[in-house]
Amino acid sequence: MSKKVGILGGTFNPPHMGHLIIANEVLHGLNLDEVRFMPNATPPHKKKDEHVSEANRLKMVKLAIRDIPKMNVESIELERGGTSYTFDTMELLQEREPTTTFFFIIGGDQVEYLPNWHRIDELVKKVQIVGVPRPNNTFETAYPIIKLNIPQIELSSTIVRNRLQNGKTTKFLLPESVRDFIQREKLYESQ
Repeated sequence: MSKKVGILGGTFNPPHMGHLIIANEVLHGLNLDEVRFMPNATPPHKKKDEHVSEANRLKMVKLAIRDIPKMNVESIELERGGTSYTFDTMELLQEREPTTTFFFIIGGDQVEYLPNWHRIDELVKKVQIVGVPRPNNTFETAYPIIKLNIPQIELSSTIVRNRLQNGKTTKFLLPESVRDFIQREKLYESQ
């Protein structure tokens, strides 16, 4: 019996309610067995933010999903280190779990960027890509993806980090457990 597993990749710097909403909507919308949050090491398209370690990003993800059934952490990219291409990661996951069907979840902003992805033509044959809309993105693509319409929240890790740096409220934007951890570890405080 094949398992259906969603993979939600990201820097999760920090993980916020928007990520949890996406994961939950896809989990139920596609009737998956689980959704795994996969923090990436060095994403090819983002500058590395040195202030928060990989260990702390992983810890925050674990805290964010701690009490949520069917949500887990996939740390394969952190274990490998270096630049992570989705194609290589999904190939490794499929070797490790040959009976699992993977659904790779991306936001509308990434849907438009798909033509630039490493080995995208092979990737779409290998895994089912699931696109969820984000505010202000067209969401159009020639690639065979599942488009799920979900409640959208205009929230990004950048907004959350700015709030934290400026001592402004993050209530309802971050899970309490993550907020407590950030305060305790003094992450994101203005340098």
